[in-house]
Amino acid sequence: MLEGRAGVEATSLMLQLPLLRLQAKRGQGQPVLVLPGFMTDDSSTIVLRTFLSSIGYKTRGWGLGLNNGRMMDLLPPVYEIIKQLKADTRQKVILVGWSRGGIISREIARDHPQDIERVITIGSPVMGGIEVSSIGDWVRKETGLTPVMMKTLLRQRQSTPIKVPIRSIYSRLDGVVAWQACLDHESPDVEHFEIHGTHIGMGTNAEVFRLLSKLLRG
Repeated sequence: MLEGRAGVEATSLMLQLPLLRLQAKRGQGQPVLVLPGFMTDDSSTIVLRTFLSSIGYKTRGWGLGLNNGRMMDLLPPVYEIIKQLKADTRQKVILVGWSRGGIISREIARDHPQDIERVITIGSPVMGGIEVSSIGDWVRKETGLTPVMMKTLLRQRQSTPIKVPIRSIYSRLDGVVAWQACLDHESPDVEHFEIHGTHIGMGTNAEVFRLLSKLLRG
């Protein structure tokens, strides 16, 4: 029921976009890779990416179609994109990930901190596995992983800390992901930022856009 307000968030954003662009801290061509959420593709992040491009960032989507299947299978192709972005710009890449896109972003940064400037997650359940999401059964079906298998994988991955800065955006009104699961109490450089909004509306939420313009710079 909470997620039904996503349309209102999108309408509010459209009204505020001109002012948000004027007020935003501008980038200087830093490369930003935006990763979509579970079972969505780059079409879900087009408004967000257009905004980031308009305020001075070299922004691109992941270009891999739907974000589905096993997460570990997605890490190598995403890393190839990051390597190309870094080579093209001669700068480390900023990763912005919505929901599952944020989880993938964190895992890339865990494995390749030398290539990542920072990670910004938006409504990403980084603690607790698939049980902290209202779509856990759907995730289980798509990935073929049981809760036990997922938790084992998470424990293995988390034994290596993420050394790059992480900025986590979350909402207590999230109707898909338990907000507590978005709080990372283990990484050495992490900050959390609460907004008011739905999970599926985070890609068109004015508070998220306002925060991003600040978090991308530091």
